[in-house]
Amino acid sequence: MELKEILAISGQPGLYKYVAQSKTGVIVESLLDGRRMNAAANAKVSALTEISMFTEGDDIALADVFTRIYAHTGGKEAISPKEAPEKLKAAFAEVLPEYDRDRVHVSDMKKCFAWYNTLLQAGFTEFKLPAEEEEK
Repeated sequence: MELKEILAISGQPGLYKYVAQSKTGVIVESLLDGRRMNAAANAKVSALTEISMFTEGDDIALADVFTRIYAHTGGKEAISPKEAPEKLKAAFAEVLPEYDRDRVHVSDMKKCFAWYNTLLQAGFTEFKLPAEEEEK
């Protein structure tokens, strides 16, 4: 399983693995419980490799943020997304000190930590973008 196969679906909790194309959208499998469902063609579906975080300079790919979290935690789970906003901001600042404090909201940090923890539970230890994989 590769990071480019992992999807976030607007209005749906958690992350999903791409399974197949269907007539009315795509078939996905939840990383949380393994259930399959059809994501309708009108649903906003984003691959994690397409998502980035705002920083003071250039935006940074979510895969790179996950890599930093993995290095920071030593391969263990990150802070719980249910922690107080102040703790989340402090933890996020440790991992990504250059994040844009005006455009990155606490809800974004919660999602980032929740997704990282979900990926870790699903067995991910490397978070590479497709271009990085081709170079190797």
